[in-house]
Amino acid sequence: MTRAVARVVVDPAEAEAWLQPRADVVLERAVAPAGASARFEAVEGPFAAYERVVDVAPAPDGRVEVASTAVFRLAVPWFGWLFAPPTKARLRRLPNSPSAWWAPPDRLDPRGSAVLGLLAVLSLIGGYLGTLLTQTITYAAEGFGVDGDREQGQALATVRIGILLALLLVTLADRRGRRPLLLLTAAGGCAVAATGALAPSLPWLTASQTVARALSAALGILITVVAAEEMPRGSRAYAISVLGMAAALGAGLCVLALPLADLGDHGWRALYVLPLLALPLCRSVARAMPESRRFVRQHRDVPLAGHGRRLALLAASTFLLALFAAPASQFQNEFLRDERGFSAAGITAFTILTNTPGGIGVVVGGRLADVRGRRAVGAIGLLGGTLGTVAMYLTAGPPLWLWSLVAAILGAATIPALGVYGPELFPTSLRGRANGLIGVLAVVGSSIGLLAAGELSDRMDGLGPAISTLAFGPVLVAALVVILYPETAHIELEDLNPEDRLAPAEVPAERTA
Repeated sequence: MTRAVARVVVDPAEAEAWLQPRADVVLERAVAPAGASARFEAVEGPFAAYERVVDVAPAPDGRVEVASTAVFRLAVPWFGWLFAPPTKARLRRLPNSPSAWWAPPDRLDPRGSAVLGLLAVLSLIGGYLGTLLTQTITYAAEGFGVDGDREQGQALATVRIGILLALLLVTLADRRGRRPLLLLTAAGGCAVAATGALAPSLPWLTASQTVARALSAALGILITVVAAEEMPRGSRAYAISVLGMAAALGAGLCVLALPLADLGDHGWRALYVLPLLALPLCRSVARAMPESRRFVRQHRDVPLAGHGRRLALLAASTFLLALFAAPASQFQNEFLRDERGFSAAGITAFTILTNTPGGIGVVVGGRLADVRGRRAVGAIGLLGGTLGTVAMYLTAGPPLWLWSLVAAILGAATIPALGVYGPELFPTSLRGRANGLIGVLAVVGSSIGLLAAGELSDRMDGLGPAISTLAFGPVLVAALVVILYPETAHIELEDLNPEDRLAPAEVPAERTA
């Protein structure tokens, strides 16, 4: 249990404010009459346990001494330690002061808080699995005696064929439930990724990671689906930002482990063994994760017909964005190593120091997307992130570090602002399949982008001109966001998807998980 104690001497009017129920990070109700002391409990908020006691006593000069003591335990598994200090600081301030920048715009309940924490654990695992091949392929290729960007681009493009398996899995989640597929893809992704440590050649490594990437891709889609289905209407982008931060942490752990690749010709293989350490985490999540409340709730099974416009819009956007983003991210280590002379430790330092501040963009972008709207945040993030990335590939020395930092912060804002559209714009019975189909187009775009970047790099004598050529993709997406995207902030999923509202004659019946 965490204690938040505030002792202040204030005027009687301000003392009265301390004796009122809070309505900020927690919605309180009084359980003892106000007077010399008052006691409150939580009606709503992200707490597994909560109580606040306020004692008042006369002070000199007609003022009042107030002692407010809140004792609480957050309902956030694994990451509760991260949110406890700011929550403690918040509870030591006067009730009902302006909204905290780090808190969700809508107050979460204990279940929502617990689910978000569990999804963050899975996002951390998915972040590691999703970046594993990207971070290691330049070292694996060297160990296998493979030279040139073209072969690596072909390998990175090939693993994306696994999206077809991912599509099957997320479609199955629309029928069987989110929970079992979440657990299958997380644990299965860790186990299959580990087989890369035994690969005797680049084709074998590519084959094993094709399956692993399929599982991690399905995991990522299902995480965003469950987050949208569990969160209140004003905090869906916030949830995506938290999960994006967790995924970035997982990717960062992979980067931190990258110096193992410098230990010898086979040092890179150690990074493929590390996912096995996440299997106990998967078991812990399995014990606590409930089925999505919107999947359990009665809903109609509707056909994909009639949702083609939304599907085409999001699919075209992800295709164009992946055309640029995939090669820009996945060739970065090759660029730093071969064209800028970085060592593995140097790449680790560069990635951590310039990408970690991207968390600012994720957090600020998520809050702005919920409070101010998705479209403006998404468009600005796309243009700023693209400009910064292109400039990074065209510079060297200190400007390279600066532009990478700019790209990370601005580009990261698109994660919550645009990442929430996929689950928001489709009804429950189609949410998995539609997002899987969007993922297929994203993979097609990334594969074409990787192949094009590898080919252009060899022809144009460098990755900088190649990446610059592909920058038209996200610029077009920014235009689509401004012109065609609907604004979905503050709107319930059932209002965005009327098919999920049952007619009065339809008797609700819960599905079993």
